[in-house]
Amino acid sequence: MKYLDLPPLNRITSFLDHVDVGDTVIEGDLECYSCKLAGLDKKLSKSLDQEVQSSGTSPLQMSASPVGPLAESSSRKTLIYLILTLNHMYPDYDFSALRAHHFRKEDGISRAEETIDSHLLEVSKVWAKTPGYGENPFLETLWSSIEEAINLKDCDVYTYQSDMETDPFGEKASIWSFNYFFYNKKLKRILYFSCRALSKTSAEDDEETDGSCKYNTDSDAEEKYGMAGDMD
Repeated sequence: MKYLDLPPLNRITSFLDHVDVGDTVIEGDLECYSCKLAGLDKKLSKSLDQEVQSSGTSPLQMSASPVGPLAESSSRKTLIYLILTLNHMYPDYDFSALRAHHFRKEDGISRAEETIDSHLLEVSKVWAKTPGYGENPFLETLWSSIEEAINLKDCDVYTYQSDMETDPFGEKASIWSFNYFFYNKKLKRILYFSCRALSKTSAEDDEETDGSCKYNTDSDAEEKYGMAGDMD
């Protein structure tokens, strides 16, 4: 898969790197990939395709799964694209053992939009107060950038069902998280959007335990995002 360098998405991803909203820090990833395979991805795709077909998958899963009937090549490709996207997003983890039941297909775009909008209300306030970012509302900018990249009306939407132990979503300091794959078969693209809220208190406790420093200080956050500390 090929990472697509899209400036509107890059700008939002840069902002979501570390957003101080008071007692929590919100971190997000927003990237778009072409589903055209080459090199190691192509080899892994062939291997995964063979494994899915020969892994003793139940007849029910072969006829119906969250990504479609696994007896069909197009459904197996969808599953492989989801797995490869996670491998690209989180290179310190290996998602090659995931199968269709590790994902869920959303009924449509609206539910994902509602979840994303509700979780990012505080981020919107920080965006509005941050020099260089707040000329247009955050959510308006976010969705127009996603629409430009992936054409939402033609997308299927999936989420990864984290086991909270062997992937990046299970950090102790995490209060909430979401992850969505917007898959446009016509464009042969996947846009991945993930965010999580991390408790500063829990993170500080972890730092005292392991001696590491994961988060910026409040003063660092204010310097990075302007008046984030003056948020309502």
